[in-house]
Amino acid sequence: MPCKPVKVLVVDDESAMRRALSASLTASGYQVEDAHDGEEAVEKARQQPFDLVLLDVNMPGGGGIEACRRMRPLMPNAGIVMITVSDSLEDKVKALDSGADDYVTKPFLLRELLARLRALTRRTRQEDVPVSGILTIRALKLDLKHRSLHKAGQEIHLSPIEFDLLSYLMRQPGIPIEHAKLLQAIWGPDYGSELEYLRSYVRLLRKKIEPNPARPEYILTEPWVGYRFCDPSGSTPSL
Repeated sequence: MPCKPVKVLVVDDESAMRRALSASLTASGYQVEDAHDGEEAVEKARQQPFDLVLLDVNMPGGGGIEACRRMRPLMPNAGIVMITVSDSLEDKVKALDSGADDYVTKPFLLRELLARLRALTRRTRQEDVPVSGILTIRALKLDLKHRSLHKAGQEIHLSPIEFDLLSYLMRQPGIPIEHAKLLQAIWGPDYGSELEYLRSYVRLLRKKIEPNPARPEYILTEPWVGYRFCDPSGSTPSL
């Protein structure tokens, strides 16, 4: 565990689940608060920052998906893990598209959840390490130090994973990068087969950077392999 306490917000409408998760996480060294629904979670996110959020998908009202959409702009650097009872690919993709970084399916083992939280913590804490340089390609300008993207002079908001994925691809232009390599580079060494993660985040990135997301020019799909960042003009990104 990092020296600085990791603050976790547990959001679930079942009080027994909140108590169990809070007790387990506290015993593992996390600093925990909880919320009984999405509205309370959003309000707490407005009041203070959290490093991690455990968010149940199936809650009364707007549910976890809507709560995640509202919380992500309030905590752009937080790691959000959705908890779902559904193992369907469609539901998992909805969770990722709402801004979640990861998900676990009930019932889950505590050690599985803790491993995913540790992976997210490593990623978010690595963002504190200063990295200098600006990647420029055509209308895109990616500032590595300030973790910002401008397209034709206009700032484009990126979530932490969107930024990490785009910068990883842009730093290796023209090179097909395998799915497993991308997953391990962005999410951590315990990942490698979660293709829906990549598909969801590539789709989100294309909506933000491509002139026509249906006919991508920058992030190209390499069938059965992975993805490749391409400069339509044929030049190499400058740094």
